[in-house]
Parts: sequence; structure tokens; C-alpha cells
Amino acid sequence: MPSAFICDAIRTPFGRYGGSLADVRTDDLAAIPICALLARNPSLDPEAINDLIYGCANQAGEDNRNVARMALLLAGLPERVPGATVNRLCGSSLEAAGIVARGIGAGEIEVAIAGGVESMSRTPLVLSKPDAAWTSSQRMEDTTLGWPFVNSRMKERYGVDSMAETAENVGAENGISRADQDAFAFRSQQRASAAIEGGRLAAEIVPVEMPRKKAAAADEHPRSDTTLEGLVALKPIVRTDGTVTAGNASGINDGAGALLVANERAAAGHGLTPRVRVVATAVAGVAPRVMGLGPVPAIRKALRRARVTLNQIDMIELNEAFAAQAAVLRLLGFPDHTTHVNADGGAIALGHPLGTSGARLLGAAVRQLHAGGGRFALCGMCIGVGQGIATLLERV
Repeated sequence: MPSAFICDAIRTPFGRYGGSLADVRTDDLAAIPICALLARNPSLDPEAINDLIYGCANQAGEDNRNVARMALLLAGLPERVPGATVNRLCGSSLEAAGIVARGIGAGEIEVAIAGGVESMSRTPLVLSKPDAAWTSSQRMEDTTLGWPFVNSRMKERYGVDSMAETAENVGAENGISRADQDAFAFRSQQRASAAIEGGRLAAEIVPVEMPRKKAAAADEHPRSDTTLEGLVALKPIVRTDGTVTAGNASGINDGAGALLVANERAAAGHGLTPRVRVVATAVAGVAPRVMGLGPVPAIRKALRRARVTLNQIDMIELNEAFAAQAAVLRLLGFPDHTTHVNADGGAIALGHPLGTSGARLLGAAVRQLHAGGGRFALCGMCIGVGQGIATLLERV
């Protein structure tokens, strides 16, 4: 069975909500890393690209009508190249990469692009259609994050806890204190700041050029001036006696990312350099009210499929939806402060544009494996409505 190799990875900077990328249409933003991949790999004939799979969690605004297809056309790919958009919420771009890897394994794909996009600044307010004639029961819902247009049966059976409420549940039920979460968030900011200052993130970022504005060339979300004392002083955002704050949660962000994936023969034929092999992928479900625990069963399933153990893993990229994710590390047997998890910081510092974050994790893992000389890297994410997703990579 052919193996899938990631040959290149690139992303835009991650902008803050309403920040430097808020003026860029979502479909235009999605096209930027595709263009960058083509420019960085001029030996690849665009006609050879078999498919483009993009993840996107919203799909209610400019990202509607299959944003993957729109992005590839806007990027100048040939009309014959197809595209599909997938939605596994926060895990969407990790899912996109998994779809491409499975297509290569099945022999249906030789070269493809995977990735994702999310502009949370530009998600629309959505007006429902009336339930009946002459009614005033229409509702306006914000689609930025969470549960718009709640199904009463879903609410009765599973609850519709907000993302922050699920983090409170995970923390309370797994002994992750407020102090634990603030310390976790502080480490994320420190590590991200060190990576930025050391120039380690620059290779994975393509600047976004904009008319009448300075190009966006760096992530906006990190706060290098964060102090532990400042985090401790923040008020909880869900419960007055809660532990989740704006400082120990990920951001609401904008960004896009893409990966070039090929089988071995196609990579050689098009002058591409395989950097990691996609060894295994897995998804799993958990209770929606503790969605943050989703990476645990997904990671275990991926490792079983690959017949690899956790002690063989050299580095882990775990999406930091909330600092309560420390529960995932503890359940897997790692201390909160372990240095081989999110070595250059995570989403608490760098941001979390939902449909893009998986592509960022993969790109960071590729870079770190080659910089550190390790063999295996693991990427894991929790997913709203109670899921987890994981991908295991091997350096080549």
C-alpha cells in the first residue's frame, strides 16, 4: 500500500478577532497558502494535483459553497483540479490531511493539497426563516463559535454546554485546578515567545499582503508580556467560582494553512522532498460535555493502529483549546510541564482559527521533527460536540 508523505507545509499568520486579517475575505485567505506552496515547489506541475481537501468549521458566510474549490480557483490552479471542504469542527484540517493520506494509501491519489481556513472575524450573523406565515419568531444567531439554532432534543439528551463550560467540566472532573491552568497557559506564552524570538516560526508563515495596509507577517495573538500574576488576576468567564479565563483559553482567530502531500513515486517525479510519513490517523467520540478529553481515545487508537507506544513518541502537538487540556496529558501519563508537548507553544498563545489549527499542528510537527532529529511526532485535537482526532507522523 502506498504511503503518504508530507512534502511541505505553510500557513498564514494567525490574526486576532477583528485584527489584521479581518479585512481579507475567507475564500481569498484560503487561497494564500496554496499559492505559497506552488511558489515554494516550482518543479510541481499544478496539472498533477489530483485533489484539494480543505477543512472549515463555519461555512455560513464567504466560506460557503465549497471554499476549497473556490480557493484553488482563486489560487490559479487548473480548472480540472477538484476540491472538497470537510467539517469536523476544530479537527477539520487534520481530517482533511487524513482523507488525503487515505486516498494515497488506496492508490486513488498521487499528489494533493490538504489544509484549512477559518475567518472567525468574518463569520456572519444568520437570520432563521420564519416557522410559519405571519410570524415574528425569526431568530438572529451569531455563528462565530458554539451552538446556534439549538435542537431541543439535543439539549435534553446531551446538554449544549459552551466550549468554555466543557473546559470547566474537564477541569473539575479531572483535578485540573485554576493554578494548574494558569501555569499551563503561562508556559504556552513563554514557549511561543521564545520560538518567535528565535525565528523558529518564520519558516512556516507566508505574509499576507493587503492593499493600503502593512502586510501581516507574524501571529498577532501571542502576548510576550504575559505574567503569571496577570493570569491569576483574570476573572472566570463561565462561573463566578470557575477556573476558565480569557487567559487560559485559546483565542478567536483568523488564518489558513496548507500541506503538500504525495506518494513516494510522485514526490520523486515532481522534485518534491518527503519530510514525514503519515503513519496513522484516528478519530473517537466522547461525551459532548467533556469534549476536551477527545484526544485521549483518538491518540490511543492511532497508536494501536501503528503498533507504536507513547514512550516512542519524540514530540506531541496537542491543540490547546483550553488549559484544562492538561487533563489529556495526565490521562496519557505526562506531567503538565513536559517539554516535548507543544515545545513552541500552542493555541493559547498562537491562536485557534478552528478549521486551520490541525494544519498548523502538522506543519509544526514536521518542522520540529527535522530540527530535533526525532523519529515520531503525534498531533491531537479535541473537537466540539464530543470528539477527538489524532495523527501519527514519522520523520524520513
